Amino acid sequence: TAANAVVPLGQIDGQRQAISLGTNEQMKSAGDYRTLVVKTRGGDVVRLSSVAEIEEGPRNTRSAALFNLKPAVILPITRQADANVVETVDAIKELIPTLRELVPAGVEISVLSDRTTTLRASIHEMYFTLGLSIVLVMLVVYLFLRRAPPTIAAGITVPLSLAGTCGLMWLAGFSINNLTLMALIVSVGFVVDDAIVMIENIHRRLDRGERPMQAALKGAREIGFTVLSISISLLAAFIPLLFLGGLFGRMLREFSVTLAFAIVVSTVVSLTVTPMITAHFLRHRPAGKPRLVDRAVEAALGALVRGYARTLRVAIDNQLVMLAAMVATIAVTVHLFIVTPKGLLPQDDTGLMFASMEAPAETSFEVMARLQRQAVEIVLKDPAVARLGSTIGTGGFNTSANQGRMFISLKPLAERGHLTTEQVSDRLRQKLAGLEGLRVFMRAAQDVRVGARMGKSTYQLTLWSLDIGELYAWVPKVVAELERLPELVDVATDREQGGNQLNVLIDRDAAARVGIRMADIENALNNAFAQRQITTLYTARNQYRVVLEIDPALQREPSHLGRIHVPSASGAQVPLTTLIRLEEGRVPLVVNHQGPFPAVTISYNVRTGVALQTATDAINRAVAGMTLPEDIRVEAAGEAGAAASQQATQPLIILAALIAVYIVLGVLYESLAHPLTIISTLPSAGLGALLALQLTGRDLNLIGLIGIILLIGIVKKNGIILVDFALNAERERGLSPKEAIYEACLERFRPILMTTLAAVLGALPLWLSTGPGSELRIPLGITIIGGLVVSQVLTLYTTPAIYLLLDRLHLRLWGTARPALPQPPSGPPADAHAKQA
Repeated sequence: TAANAVVPLGQIDGQRQAISLGTNEQMKSAGDYRTLVVKTRGGDVVRLSSVAEIEEGPRNTRSAALFNLKPAVILPITRQADANVVETVDAIKELIPTLRELVPAGVEISVLSDRTTTLRASIHEMYFTLGLSIVLVMLVVYLFLRRAPPTIAAGITVPLSLAGTCGLMWLAGFSINNLTLMALIVSVGFVVDDAIVMIENIHRRLDRGERPMQAALKGAREIGFTVLSISISLLAAFIPLLFLGGLFGRMLREFSVTLAFAIVVSTVVSLTVTPMITAHFLRHRPAGKPRLVDRAVEAALGALVRGYARTLRVAIDNQLVMLAAMVATIAVTVHLFIVTPKGLLPQDDTGLMFASMEAPAETSFEVMARLQRQAVEIVLKDPAVARLGSTIGTGGFNTSANQGRMFISLKPLAERGHLTTEQVSDRLRQKLAGLEGLRVFMRAAQDVRVGARMGKSTYQLTLWSLDIGELYAWVPKVVAELERLPELVDVATDREQGGNQLNVLIDRDAAARVGIRMADIENALNNAFAQRQITTLYTARNQYRVVLEIDPALQREPSHLGRIHVPSASGAQVPLTTLIRLEEGRVPLVVNHQGPFPAVTISYNVRTGVALQTATDAINRAVAGMTLPEDIRVEAAGEAGAAASQQATQPLIILAALIAVYIVLGVLYESLAHPLTIISTLPSAGLGALLALQLTGRDLNLIGLIGIILLIGIVKKNGIILVDFALNAERERGLSPKEAIYEACLERFRPILMTTLAAVLGALPLWLSTGPGSELRIPLGITIIGGLVVSQVLTLYTTPAIYLLLDRLHLRLWGTARPALPQPPSGPPADAHAKQA
């Protein structure tokens, strides 16, 4: 250390100039250390090379990494929080050729895993899904209208809305990612709703003989409030998501705001551009013999309307039966919500897996290196594995010397026989189970991780207590109980008990008699058995640590301590064994804490095909049956804790969305009854969504919850259309509530069917997607389609019944059929209103 001192020396400050002082105090290479003089006596010179071997090597010889089966340095690269991950990876790839020129010829630079590969493929797949959704929606519009001008008028809403949305996203600083692209795909299904409602109303007036401009102006004025009501109440459904805190709030904010942008832009387009196009380009259908397609479609729609009219009369005449059906729908929906297994996020296939290796606590580095190589060889033989990186030794991801980590990069999905990451993980788990002396825990890497705690497996359970002895006594019992659960695999713990320790008990009196300090003994042991960094060698580009240790062959046995000597005050070398006594013991390798309290975290994976909530319920029952001491606290941690928190907030988010929609509708209609009629359409949507999840064997996770929130905004559209038309019929033509709602259902059947079918086909590509990232999209498509189909069937019958029941209730409570409606500029005679009252 003294021979490599780097200190400021000062300067010579003359009368006219200053000169800095410098020396050759730093040694630049390993060769310089070989000639270093250690001691001189009687003219004899002892150099360092006479008593030591000086060689270049790694800083830590008890840490190693492999790339496949070659020695390697693994460099994980993480982007900054505000950086675009694709741009970051592209910049790294551009830099790699330059790095290859800087490293020696025998060193290769290889990419172990590129997490953006699946992201790029997923985004490409989302583009295709977006295009397919647009095509399907336009086919629905053309099928119902069968004329180019109205189809173009509706179709132009999609590109204009998407373009405007992307512009607003750019102003808000959003990026194109899986969530925003998913929002754009979902928006395709309902951005045309406003345009369809507008066009259909104008088209209906044209068929009555009005001129195009007159039909456009009157139709837009007549339906404008309906369009605004649909859009504003749809925005209201997203209000709880916008104010959701934590990581879930950050995840959903871009999704929700992107949808809000699409809704706003599509509303503006539908109220301005759509009437303009219809006024100038839409004409009366030319007289003549209808085409075969026209006859077929009109015959099918006519049959549907006639069948609906007959059944609707029955439903209106049996309002209590319809009310009972709605109550039953609510009850079944609540029951399904309770019994449907809950989850956190779908397991997406990123093509990367992590494997944690754990050997017994007393395992040496040499044995650990051998076990590591055996495990790597087994994994590399799997046909689904492309590349593998592995590390052992303390530091980085490993907290103790008996642990290791593998980063397993899989081949593309098609090249591994379309096996999912979980299926490959199950296969590797079976192969590695026969490796004696090593336990391997597998988990798939996820693009989105919400648990801040790392573990050997995906989910965690933490036990903590003030009494560390009692805690350590109960942890093995809990682990054993969890290992017996069939719902779990890869049960592990971060409790590293049972490490061997050789306690060196120093005789202080004996050391003091020969003038040896405690620090001298500790320095001797540190020099001999640790990798002591004693100085640093600075070069033009890098710096290198100079590490001192004795020959590794003399570090293997406790008896090797007998070779250690300590210099006394007189300079004599005193054998260390004359000053110490050895005692073998056991000691934990690590002691973890949660806050100020000793804690142990148990990690586990959920068996393939088992829902997270099912596994969580099994864990809770098992732990509750053990009757742990009161001072031991048990709580879910990491992703399991995040899942529990998310599941607890699900009912609150749905309830908040319902309340927000009700308040907005109440303000728009200045009524308490009409919003209830509209909201009565929502239980059937929830029933359909939950039934679809049950039938497809999926849990209700965060993406499914987003689908239900979307349904709250989309499905109430049917109720708004029916209520608006019925109110106008009562106000302008003096119809009774029964005849008004009956006529509204028949007149609005075609646009309701059209908009629902457009939303279903817009979400269909999400359900049927199979490419990268499809795991995130499928639950959204399932919930939207299931909810729309069931609600379409039920609400066309329950909504009229609820409308009439609330009308009678209002008449009984307040003596009038409903709150006074604003008087129109012109309408039926006053006596008609009196007769109605």
